[in-house]
Amino acid sequence: MLKVDQYSYIRTAHRVYGKKIKQIARETGHSKNTIKKVLRGEYRGYKPRVEQPYPVLGPYLNIIDQWLKEDKQRPKKQRHTAARVFSRLKQEHDFQGAETTVRRYVREAKLRLGVGAPQVFIPSDPQAGVEGEVDWGRCFAILGGVETLLKLFCMRSKFSGKHFVRCYPCERQQALFDGHIRGFTFFGGVFPVLIYDNLTTAVQKILCGKNRILQESYDKFRGYYNFVPRFCNRGQGHEKGGVEGLVGYARRNYMVPVPVADSLEDLNKKLLQECLAYGDHRIAGREHTVNELYEEEKKHLLSIPDIPFTNVETAGGKVDKYATVVVDKNRYSVPSSYGYFKVNVVLRVDRVEIFYGGKKIASHRRLFGNNKWSLLPEHYLELIAQRPQAFESARVIRQWRPNWPFCLERLLEKFCQKQGHTKGIKDFVSVLMLYKDHAADDIESAVETALSSGAGSSQSVKHILIHKEGDQSFSALDNWQTLPPPDISVYGQIGGAL
Repeated sequence: MLKVDQYSYIRTAHRVYGKKIKQIARETGHSKNTIKKVLRGEYRGYKPRVEQPYPVLGPYLNIIDQWLKEDKQRPKKQRHTAARVFSRLKQEHDFQGAETTVRRYVREAKLRLGVGAPQVFIPSDPQAGVEGEVDWGRCFAILGGVETLLKLFCMRSKFSGKHFVRCYPCERQQALFDGHIRGFTFFGGVFPVLIYDNLTTAVQKILCGKNRILQESYDKFRGYYNFVPRFCNRGQGHEKGGVEGLVGYARRNYMVPVPVADSLEDLNKKLLQECLAYGDHRIAGREHTVNELYEEEKKHLLSIPDIPFTNVETAGGKVDKYATVVVDKNRYSVPSSYGYFKVNVVLRVDRVEIFYGGKKIASHRRLFGNNKWSLLPEHYLELIAQRPQAFESARVIRQWRPNWPFCLERLLEKFCQKQGHTKGIKDFVSVLMLYKDHAADDIESAVETALSSGAGSSQSVKHILIHKEGDQSFSALDNWQTLPPPDISVYGQIGGAL
């Protein structure tokens, strides 16, 4: 094959120096036909082969093709890579060829068989105020000193890129609805079209094509806010790629380092501030900021109903022998006097309220998971006072006790020393009952005062507490009028004594 310098020499010899083809062929050793081809056209270099031979790999080509064909029925993340094909050929078929040869063939075979071929996307230019995207992610945060797994609700405008992010303890339907309601409030309107994955909280059954049977509650919610849901094809998350990217962006930027907050509500306040600050961001390739684009699309959104959707669930229940009601596989306490009564339960996204008749008898922070107990001390203190021997082992006391101030432990010890173990516990329970109607700081201040003054009963603590709340002082008053000291000498005259 001619090299570039030889090609240049032949053309120069003929065109510049006028040498004949026969003379050039004699000088270079190339045939006359080769010289003529050089003189007729440009340098072409090597001519690529129409088909690449695989002398060593040839006997294994059918095996590789069979593996790749079977991959079409396998999960996308569990298909053969070129490295895995090479490894199996060595282990199972004693292949002696090079890995580069295998890689070249696997690349060509996947393209020919349509396995794992890279997708090409259509550039999009969304209309203002028409489409929004919704998705869930997961993250960790430290709430009240405990590392907690949370679910990240994300709603994003497809046109402006403005987004809303909020954390929930679960992905249940009430959390989905609450995220929508708060998201609509954040955007100041409802997107006419919302794009989702096939969420089980929204989709009951996937039919052929784009047809879906919706969950009844979700269908009511959609009808109330008048938006049209559009669900992605199975395994095609890129159909809502904007919010898919938002999940990762929020996790990397809003949750790194792992946020520390006193409560979930405090964490969500911080996330809301991050979402508002993102409005000044300019997305790559766009001329305007997120807020500038949002102002253009805001007028196209549907209006929010004056009355928000009632995002509650109701259920019936019966108080058991532990004065608890089982709701969603967790237990919630009620006052012990309602034992074995039938009650009604209202479940909100973050609260559980229990009613007897029209009266609310208990309210708890909602638990998520299974077999958890939410016990309020005031529901059991009267019962514990009647059965003081159960004080040490009572679950509600064991859960509450680690959070007591040290002054309560000292008070319990003093009561037991002065009154005996049983009476001391009963009297101490009377002090704990004060938490139902008085502030914790006031009670603990009264306990400290009682301890310093040597008081040894609940009545003294209660008396001090009432006076403290009334801003009454225990010091002597300067202008207080007192009776004159008695003259006891007159008693000697009683009975005729001199």
